[in-house]
Amino acid sequence: MSQASLLGSSTFRLALLYLALFAGSVLLLLAFIYWSTISFMTEQVDTTIETEIVGLSEQYREGGLSALVRTIEDRVDRNPTGSSLYLFASGTGRPLAGNLSGWPTAETDADGWLDFEVTSDGSHGTILRARARVFQLAGGFRLLVGRDIRELEASQALIKQALWWGLAITIGLGLLGGLTLSRGVLRRIEQINQTSRDIMSGNLSRRVPTGGSSEFDELATNLNAMLDEIERLMEGIKQVSDNIAHDLRTPLTRLRTRLETLHNTKPADSASSNSYTLELERSISDADQLLSTFSALLRISRLESGGHVLETQQVDLQLLLADAVELYEAVAEEKQLLIKVKIDQMSLSTVTGDKDLLFQAICNLLDNAVKFTPAGGRIDLSTTTESDSAVIRIVDSGPGVSNTEREKITQRFYRGEYSRSTSGSGLGLSLVGAIAHAHGGSLRFPDVETGFCAAMTLPQRLPAA
Repeated sequence: MSQASLLGSSTFRLALLYLALFAGSVLLLLAFIYWSTISFMTEQVDTTIETEIVGLSEQYREGGLSALVRTIEDRVDRNPTGSSLYLFASGTGRPLAGNLSGWPTAETDADGWLDFEVTSDGSHGTILRARARVFQLAGGFRLLVGRDIRELEASQALIKQALWWGLAITIGLGLLGGLTLSRGVLRRIEQINQTSRDIMSGNLSRRVPTGGSSEFDELATNLNAMLDEIERLMEGIKQVSDNIAHDLRTPLTRLRTRLETLHNTKPADSASSNSYTLELERSISDADQLLSTFSALLRISRLESGGHVLETQQVDLQLLLADAVELYEAVAEEKQLLIKVKIDQMSLSTVTGDKDLLFQAICNLLDNAVKFTPAGGRIDLSTTTESDSAVIRIVDSGPGVSNTEREKITQRFYRGEYSRSTSGSGLGLSLVGAIAHAHGGSLRFPDVETGFCAAMTLPQRLPAA
């Protein structure tokens, strides 16, 4: 993964966008902290000055100017290097008492506050940053009471430096996190892309690697499931193609041979004419079988792809079962088969669906049972209800199907061990499964003690499209 592709990725740009939003939020928060802290410290200085002014005012009211001067000189002598600043001056600005060498040249604001720089006598000529209040006294005298705010400004600078460092560290960590996140996301995307390239090159067994519980692992799991299904469908297509080639080759060969024989043979007498007619009938039968196979394939494909529009109505299952049994009754009598129908009085009697398709499905199941049940056997048809769905069960006393074959018998053209010697195309159960699925149901093959059981589940109402 190149550095250019990493920095130019949409993931990194998105990380930068979130970093900018987060940095802006942090900057606003730090600015609020800075201004609230500085305002609090400035208010503390102003409160201290106000407190000293109150004390000096008391002395001035009780003892006049002389008491005020003594108080100022006493405070300066007691703490000559302190942060308190005093200046009692004449109307011309000449210092009379205090620890300032001269009157500041700065102008006071509307509230009488003064911010200035001045050289302090008590601090060995040090340049001070100070804040004070100025008062006019009787006789033209002026009084300045303030404090050295160098510590306040130092604290402000320290806080400002800490806030800037905090902002810089936040941006740095955000960039590092964005790079790390982008690198991880791009690595997972590259794994998916590499898997896609391998599959496109023909390696259908490749899968997206998983190994965690993130959203990418969930995506990889879904992609792998989709790839498994695609591989299964591709294998099914290959198998169907092989089965079509195998199952249609024989009738096509027979049909061609008969037609060639008929072409070269001209009936000379009635016997030859009868043979001629018989061969034509067999050819027509083979053609009908091929047409039936392709028709079943087309119907299954339309049902599975949703291309067939169901002509829905209320279908009476009891009448449908009765019609199907009546249709196969003659064939069952020839094989001496006993067909019994059992209707559960508590089961659903009607479902919403396509009557013709449901009848076709029941006939296919019944035909399958009649075909593989030995002479003298029994076939039981019944209906039950499971979770607001009707279940049609057809159980025969035939040889049954192994568990491994049950997973394959709904595949197109699949012929089981006992069905290879019987007629058919191997599409009957595939069509039943497609019809059941089109109605929102399913086709299952539950275990029974003897024989074979097919259960078709049909919901009472079709699911929403």
